[in-house]
Amino acid sequence: MILTEKEKTAIQDLQTQEKSLVEKYQRCGGEAKDPVLQDLFGELEKMQQKHYDTLGEVLSGTVPSCDCNCKAGADYQPKATYTGMTDTEDKKNDCFLATDCISAEKLASGEYNTNVFNFGEPAVRKLLADIQIEEQNYAEMLYKYKTVNSMQ
Repeated sequence: MILTEKEKTAIQDLQTQEKSLVEKYQRCGGEAKDPVLQDLFGELEKMQQKHYDTLGEVLSGTVPSCDCNCKAGADYQPKATYTGMTDTEDKKNDCFLATDCISAEKLASGEYNTNVFNFGEPAVRKLLADIQIEEQNYAEMLYKYKTVNSMQ
């Protein structure tokens, strides 16, 4: 598969976004106080790295198959660390980190939604649509973490 210049630039931009998300989750994992949130950030970091690597394959001319992991968000059931009555600095810190990452996931999902239409190759469009769904799932996982921990 040969990408047009426009397609190549779109993939490179998405890859830059993924690299930023990998670093964001790595940093947030180091700043989070709750071990449950640290674990979640670690998992999300790995998944974003997979997206980065997948986009690299597209740049090299290969379109990997996708599995449309649409159940990650639905299946995620975090344990509560904080109670509704708890309003500690640790809880406030973790709430901020989770909220910030939800915002980043919304942005990422939107970018995939927009860029999918730049491609003529159906397999690439399917792959980008799959990644977009995964980004939505990651936001759902973070939202569930916040909900179970009574964070607003």
